[in-house]
Amino acid sequence: MKKYKKSTWICVVLLLYVTVMAIYLVPRNHQISDLEKEITVAASYVVVAILWVVLRKKEKLAEERRKEMEQTKKEPENSKN
Repeated sequence: MKKYKKSTWICVVLLLYVTVMAIYLVPRNHQISDLEKEITVAASYVVVAILWVVLRKKEKLAEERRKEMEQTKKEPENSKN
């Protein structure tokens, strides 16, 4: 089974949640204007997109640190020979 990245599955779940809430709740709310509804939904999508970018950067930095640590561990072994 393929392991999905944290940035992917969290953002997919949030996108599904925002979409379902927009489909279900926004048409039932008659207290705010249509423009406010659209802005709220659009802002939610923007927040999820920003979260995805930030999580991807964090994962890439963690991967680089892991590779650096592995390389650092191998270098002393090579210098002993």
